[in-house]
Amino acid sequence: MFFLLKTVLSGLLIALISTIARRFPALGALVASLPLISVFGMLWLWQETHDAEKMEAHVSATFFYVIPSLPMFLLIPWLMRQNIPFYPALLIGCVVTVVLYLATIWLARRAGYSL
Repeated sequence: MFFLLKTVLSGLLIALISTIARRFPALGALVASLPLISVFGMLWLWQETHDAEKMEAHVSATFFYVIPSLPMFLLIPWLMRQNIPFYPALLIGCVVTVVLYLATIWLARRAGYSL
């Protein structure tokens, strides 16, 4: 039952963002940029575990994974301005993000931090 509630609320949030963005792109972007999914994830994790150690690890890792995802939001519009269609630009942005995630994991391990 709790999984169904999580699914519905998360889906509603995504639907709300896309609906807002259709009429007001900047406002949709603002709502999408809010760490609402992260907050939902923290709420669901805490509700299910009440484990402070897991929460600390989750929140810390989220911070480190947000950083390599940021270039995608500059790369996709730049690619589209270069006349690359949306879907290929999105794919390139996602591939670059995955490469940056892997680099982040590698760098974190070299620094003694486990993600």
